[in-house]
Amino acid sequence: MNPSATHDQRIATMTFASVYPHYVMKVEKKGCTKEELHQVIEWLTGFDDQKIQDLINEKVSFESFFKQATLNPNAHLITGTICGYRIEEIENLLTRQVRYLDKLVDELAKGRVMEKILRKS
Repeated sequence: MNPSATHDQRIATMTFASVYPHYVMKVEKKGCTKEELHQVIEWLTGFDDQKIQDLINEKVSFESFFKQATLNPNAHLITGTICGYRIEEIENLLTRQVRYLDKLVDELAKGRVMEKILRKS
């Protein structure tokens, strides 16, 4: 199952700043911290706290967000289903990358051990 071109375009133009507060709310509601969220984002993208804040302030699209990212070489190990889509089957690279981030945030919120989230073992 793959999203439509319209769906992919909507994801590409969505701003990271519009989604970020939802990520924070989701993890904090489940007892995790913003710092843990940033650790997950940094693992996936290479962005430190300052860069994350700069990207929020600049209101960059997800397309720009991931163009600036240095994706972790183990990102391909992020598998499973998110939002009804099997991540490893998503053909559009950007949509897959956004779903990687969504999946990591979900795992953090569900209390998965950080070592497992960061694909260390």
